Amino acid sequence: MADISSVKPRSAKPPATDPRKPKALQWPIRARQRVALIFETSNAYARTLLQGVFAYARENKPWSFSLVEQGHSDEAPKWLADWDGDGIIARIKNRSIADTVLASGLPTVDLSVGRYLPSLPAVEPDDDAIAHLATEHFTKRGFKNFGYCGDELFMLSMRRGDAFRRAIYSAGFPCHEFKTRLGPNVAISRMVAEIGEWLSGLPKPVAIFACYDVRGQHVLDACCNHGLVVPDEVAVLGVDNDELLCEMSTPPLSSVIPNAKRTGYEAARLLDHLMRGEKVLPLETRIEPLGVSLRQSTDVLAVDDSHVAMALRFIREHVSDPITPGDVLRVVPLPRRSLEKRFRRLLNRTLHDEILSVRLNRVKQFLTETKLSLEQIAEAMSYEHPEYLSVVFKREVGLSPREFRRRHGHTGLR
Repeated sequence: MADISSVKPRSAKPPATDPRKPKALQWPIRARQRVALIFETSNAYARTLLQGVFAYARENKPWSFSLVEQGHSDEAPKWLADWDGDGIIARIKNRSIADTVLASGLPTVDLSVGRYLPSLPAVEPDDDAIAHLATEHFTKRGFKNFGYCGDELFMLSMRRGDAFRRAIYSAGFPCHEFKTRLGPNVAISRMVAEIGEWLSGLPKPVAIFACYDVRGQHVLDACCNHGLVVPDEVAVLGVDNDELLCEMSTPPLSSVIPNAKRTGYEAARLLDHLMRGEKVLPLETRIEPLGVSLRQSTDVLAVDDSHVAMALRFIREHVSDPITPGDVLRVVPLPRRSLEKRFRRLLNRTLHDEILSVRLNRVKQFLTETKLSLEQIAEAMSYEHPEYLSVVFKREVGLSPREFRRRHGHTGLR
């Protein structure tokens, strides 16, 4: 297979000489490089990828874009075969797109995990980090039973499922997996029915990680059809944080937030290097997720100990307050030693660890979802000095707040 990762861009053809014009004006340089965008625009993740690509172009290069609405399984657009462009950013999800891209000879960056052209640079979500985040989200709520509901038609789903099972096994728990007996063209209603049968046979309460939000919605529909209470019996977490889809689900679906804007931005940056004739290494770049958007489908504490559940609820209700373990003990009728022992046995952490973790997760949300300054975030979180918040954040997270915000694709702190 040919390696086109370092192919130099085509040069614009000079126009015919016009003796009436000065010589310096007879060979115009292309003012804007032409970039084709080949991926579906039917979902929130792909549209946010576009935002990242456009953000890079606004900040760095005045590119001209060619974009046609694509469906998830559509073949390559016919116009690409004769297109006079400079580079391509594509989600190469089938052989048609792969062959057309390869035939173009143009510098290309892939945004799909299918890797039909492994010689191309690719930017994709970090599924190990996504799985770790999902595992942490569930285990902090006290779950001990887990399941993965994927979609065997997609490589992304299989890879994400492997990562989740590894993370759950590492945490010391088994992981059940949904495997359909139906073919690829089955009606959604039959798939939902089969998911419901699978859920009914699992030990409860159980935490279900869905490969993406659409599958998470299928799980919620199956719970409704089979009389399973969400989130008390079945907690459901999706991926992509498609806000419209998540909010219209019943109940609203919690979801891992991928850093799609950063993914698109990085793809555009790599393409810029390729179009200058530079090599790009490494060929695979993986982008970590931003966090979890908590909604009703996982807003539960699956612990049998009512005192621990009371403490966890109090901590979450007072996430913006400078509470201490002593404040928790004033509402939980137990000696500190007893409550700490129960925390370690059920959750493998201390009261102080839980308070700090919950508060820093809220700080991360402020950093990734808003443009508030560090001073404003410190005030919202009841830290007396922003410098102290910065020290604590770097000690626990390994990055300063400024570095954390920059790494996840947002502007620097004011």
